[in-house]
Amino acid sequence: MKKRMYVLLSILLVVSLSLMGCNSGASTAEGGSSSDGKTKTINFVHWRGEDNEAFSHLIKKFEEKNPGIKVQMNIYSSNSYQSKIQPTLLSGKGADVFASFPGSRFSVLQKAGAYEDLSDQEFLNSFSENLLKAGQVDGKQLAVPFQLVYNQPVYNKGIFEELGLTPPDDWKGFLELCETLKKNGYIPLLWSGDISAGQFINPMVMNNQPTADALARIEKGEVKLTDEWFVKTLSQIKTLNDNGYLQENPLGTKKAGAASMLAQEKGAMLAHGSYIMATVKQQNPDIKLGLLAPITVPKDKAKYLGIHTATFMLGINKNSKYKEAAAKFIEFLTQPENASYYAKKTGQLLTLKEVEYDSPALKESAKWVEKETLFQPRYMITVPEVEQAIVTAVDDVIMGMDPEEAAKKAQEEVNRAIK
Repeated sequence: MKKRMYVLLSILLVVSLSLMGCNSGASTAEGGSSSDGKTKTINFVHWRGEDNEAFSHLIKKFEEKNPGIKVQMNIYSSNSYQSKIQPTLLSGKGADVFASFPGSRFSVLQKAGAYEDLSDQEFLNSFSENLLKAGQVDGKQLAVPFQLVYNQPVYNKGIFEELGLTPPDDWKGFLELCETLKKNGYIPLLWSGDISAGQFINPMVMNNQPTADALARIEKGEVKLTDEWFVKTLSQIKTLNDNGYLQENPLGTKKAGAASMLAQEKGAMLAHGSYIMATVKQQNPDIKLGLLAPITVPKDKAKYLGIHTATFMLGINKNSKYKEAAAKFIEFLTQPENASYYAKKTGQLLTLKEVEYDSPALKESAKWVEKETLFQPRYMITVPEVEQAIVTAVDDVIMGMDPEEAAKKAQEEVNRAIK
């Protein structure tokens, strides 16, 4: 009996050790940077699942040119990205090269000490200098914005041509445009509850706000959301909804659903940005798309024609063991041939100088480089709670709340956040 018990315990011990070994190996595969003495494995972390194929191709090419470096890509959902990436970065495991959003989310990571200083990296010369500002703090380049996005509605050029319409240059013209589209059986402005409020608020405030940095001044207590210009902005958004220019249940529609409705030509405009054009074109290759921004003031009072954002900011984890290898990978992505491949494959406009664009959607977006656009006001905010209060105010007026009440409620949230 004792002999049997001894044998059984021995078997259990072997199995336990074996399982421990399996778990250890799985841990490395799931995230931790590793090295076998000859090959270094760096982790590249981002949220753009739609870029998986493009990045997989570039990673394979990079590894062929750099046999001593392996790249493991980990993709999180955009909604959970911030909550997952911060502890990963601070632990020093699971992320060597990582992407971040600009504005408040970049600020949170920067204040936590997540970024390695990139100021001396030669690959900075590949970028348009004015588009690097989103990743700078106190004169240091902590991250390099890789994508150039225009955060304003996408529209169906075919529908506009059919009805003899052109993008309007004042608020009266925008309302008339929406009414014409509605009368002809089209949803004038498609909306998604998970994205549109945070996108559409930018072109709506760009000419209403007293200064270009008004939203940033809110978190300093210098400007209030109860001020006339912000209440006016909410009132204009409410007018669009009250007049039936958005689809039914706009807050219940998700990003993918709204994009599909544009692709199916049920609606004429979509309150997103240039980043959605590739998705729509995949569903309807024949659709002709353009960009426009609502001008909320008389033509002679408009300072800006649209909104741009330098985003998908690539950085190196300050706690990484393989910073040199990580820098090589970012430098590889900035090379014209590789950047052009990424742009073509993903349909994204980039912040780099020498990139060739051959798709109609990208050529359409590239036209806006020469226009007077404002950097996305919402991304000038560094306090997440302030940013959320503004987005929630837009949702509130769409749900029927009076604009003054929505602004008051939002300002109370701001007061709590900045106190």
